[in-house]
Amino acid sequence: MEYMQPLYTAALRMTRNPADAEDLVQETFLKAYRSFDRFEEGTNLKAWLYKILTNTYINSYRAAKRRPEKADVEDVEDLYMYRRLSELQGLDTGESAEDEVLSRITDDEVKEAIESLPDTFRMAVLLADVEGFSYKEIAEITEVPIGTVMSRIHRGRRALQKALTEYAAGLGLVAATDPGR
Repeated sequence: MEYMQPLYTAALRMTRNPADAEDLVQETFLKAYRSFDRFEEGTNLKAWLYKILTNTYINSYRAAKRRPEKADVEDVEDLYMYRRLSELQGLDTGESAEDEVLSRITDDEVKEAIESLPDTFRMAVLLADVEGFSYKEIAEITEVPIGTVMSRIHRGRRALQKALTEYAAGLGLVAATDPGR
């Protein structure tokens, strides 16, 4: 039961609904209990449970939505926010441009930006940046090649960067996005 709370937190991030998260964790523990004879002693129990959680979520998601979600993040540019940070105006606090922006962006905006990601990118970013799993562990959990994991994390982070830059522009912290750039 030591992994109950972290699994629930991850499930809540995946499902975005407390009741669905509880169901997902319950299903995860049920499946883990039923297949405990297949758990290899000495391996990472946490990663094994997260793999069950992730697979259970993916299977239920696929069943609910037969058509794959299309993600249009090709237009997201590398270092998008950092290029915009140089355009900050009126900094008289002595903070760096990055510190000024980060001090104004709240956890809610970050959570909202993460939740706006397509599921495949969101899962990869959450497992890497929030849960702290390595690329190899994420590849095992999600059952995709490590290169795919790396690509999803990269693209997810770029999309997050764009969303947070747009939010910062709305606050007047960075120059508004120029479509020609």
